[in-house]
Amino acid sequence: MHFLLLTMFRIKKLDIFIAKQFGMLFAGTFFISLFVLMMQFLWKYVDTLIGKGLSMDVLAQFFWYMSLMMVPQALPLAILLSSLITYGNLGESSELTAIKASGISLIQSFRGLIIATVLIALGSFYFQNNIGPDSQKHIAQLLISMKQKSPELEIPEGIFYDGIPQTNLYVEKKDLNTGHLYNIMVYRMTDSYEDQAIILADSGMLQSTAEKKHLILNLWNGEWFENMRSQELGSSASVPYRRETFTHKKIIMDFDADFNLTDMAGISNKAQTKGIGKILKDKDSLVHVYDSIGKAYYKDAQALYYPIQRLKPKEYAAVKKRVADKDFNIDSIYNKLRPDERRMIVDRALSDVQQEISDLDFKSMITKDGDNLIRQHEIEIINKYLLALTCIIFFFIGAPLGAIIRKGGLGVPIIISVLVFIIYYILQNTGYRMARAGDWAIWFGESLSPAVLIPTAIFITYKSNNDSAVFNIDMYRNMFMRILGLRIRRHISSKEVIIHTPDYAKDADILSNMSESLVEYARKTNLKSPPNIIRTFFVFQPDHEIENISKQLEEVIEDLANTRNKAIMSELNRYPILVTKAHTRPFEKRWMNIVAAVIIPAGLFFYFRMWRFRLRLYRDLKVIKDVNENIIREIRDNFSSERS
Repeated sequence: MHFLLLTMFRIKKLDIFIAKQFGMLFAGTFFISLFVLMMQFLWKYVDTLIGKGLSMDVLAQFFWYMSLMMVPQALPLAILLSSLITYGNLGESSELTAIKASGISLIQSFRGLIIATVLIALGSFYFQNNIGPDSQKHIAQLLISMKQKSPELEIPEGIFYDGIPQTNLYVEKKDLNTGHLYNIMVYRMTDSYEDQAIILADSGMLQSTAEKKHLILNLWNGEWFENMRSQELGSSASVPYRRETFTHKKIIMDFDADFNLTDMAGISNKAQTKGIGKILKDKDSLVHVYDSIGKAYYKDAQALYYPIQRLKPKEYAAVKKRVADKDFNIDSIYNKLRPDERRMIVDRALSDVQQEISDLDFKSMITKDGDNLIRQHEIEIINKYLLALTCIIFFFIGAPLGAIIRKGGLGVPIIISVLVFIIYYILQNTGYRMARAGDWAIWFGESLSPAVLIPTAIFITYKSNNDSAVFNIDMYRNMFMRILGLRIRRHISSKEVIIHTPDYAKDADILSNMSESLVEYARKTNLKSPPNIIRTFFVFQPDHEIENISKQLEEVIEDLANTRNKAIMSELNRYPILVTKAHTRPFEKRWMNIVAAVIIPAGLFFYFRMWRFRLRLYRDLKVIKDVNENIIREIRDNFSSERS
């Protein structure tokens, strides 16, 4: 039966072997990732939890819904880390080499894990669409209820706080260390206007009693204004008030601090608390509502600012004709008015303008809120698909990277995973915030992270499948050294076993002729002068002469490297490694040189870089000539018998 299942689904033992390793690692890394994300979320709201006297069942609910909310975010990170460790272990134990030697490519070995990753991505999407929104509702409900439980910790600065029954409290500044409040304004309200009170104080402190049933507000240096209700006065009479100045006043306010869940009606309107079906339905309703509001505002503005355009064509033409027939000037009419009339007209105009500005600001606030709500619904739809897609993207980053790096365990894989996830988080968070604020188009902001990660995944997968040395540090070091023009030193050491003795006489003749060629070459090319711009970027002229000199020099060095003479060996290490093309043009391909010339900053960089290589070549030729003379002299002094 087992064999039939394997044959039916074409499952190989290799797929099962890799899937088992991946599965165990995925389970471990998932819970680690979930724990880290939960701690990050908990740290954000730690002030809301501490000191509230919350019961264990409330805290259990909070952590449960928090974990459910973090599951979709933990899945991509777990896939990235587990796939990287899986293939890192296979590469480190040479099992990956054995797999490739058996004729199975790297992509073929991914087959089982690709299916598993797609299933995880589908599960992530289901979780976000069905379980995640409900968790978002409950976590938001718990957070709001926790904040209302101890208002003395939640009083904001600069706005009125209405979390205390029958009281509005305004605090200009709050000291978080001492709990003192500064520049306080208190509005105490009951059932009617007649017995309300206004309290002003320089400073104060709000604390809850031990039984959490009352709040004590201590005020210093203030005034108390209170309306005094009189039974004898009718409702139509004026209400007397009293004024009291105090240096210290203690006010006790009723407040039940028992934990009670707040109403979920307002929370359910957020896009994060809805599935895709509900989001699409509510988005259509929002678009319809705010389109209607916009049309109503447009009609109001048209009637107010362009009333003449609402007339019928014949009426409009008649009014326009009457206005054209009358010859009047507003400035002349204004100048004929008395000063008090002018002032009255200007004040009325300013009042009308300010009223219209306030009205337009209010309408703008309403329409802007509508745009924000619609944007949030559109963004949330994309996020549900994008987070599932990220699971697949992270697999095609993690598994090829593990195959390239070939390091298992938790050291290097964790470092790389954290770096990749930080890049993803920065791109995703930046795009989300800019799209939510309306600064970027939604499609652009939400596609920022996949636009970077998908090509990266394709590149890394391609390189790993072709066994390319993507992370060869020496390769990148040599490349940057060539770009920046940094010199590479020779390192020639004496050989323990010499098979071929150098032909000293022949080498001396070659070096002697080379020195003469170097003198002639330096005189002819004038390397110290700046390069010709036309020849640098537009006319290709290879320098075959210096290429031949470099080739001869390397042949002589290779032959003399077999010597046991320490003086000659020391001189060989003084020879510079010639760069035979950098002094002639920036790039091998002509079109790249033309592009570099058109892009002025790049052109200037490559022009001065090329001049630097010309000057360096001039100095290298002088060093080569000097070393040639020393080696020739050493050969004549110690190997003259061989020459004769």
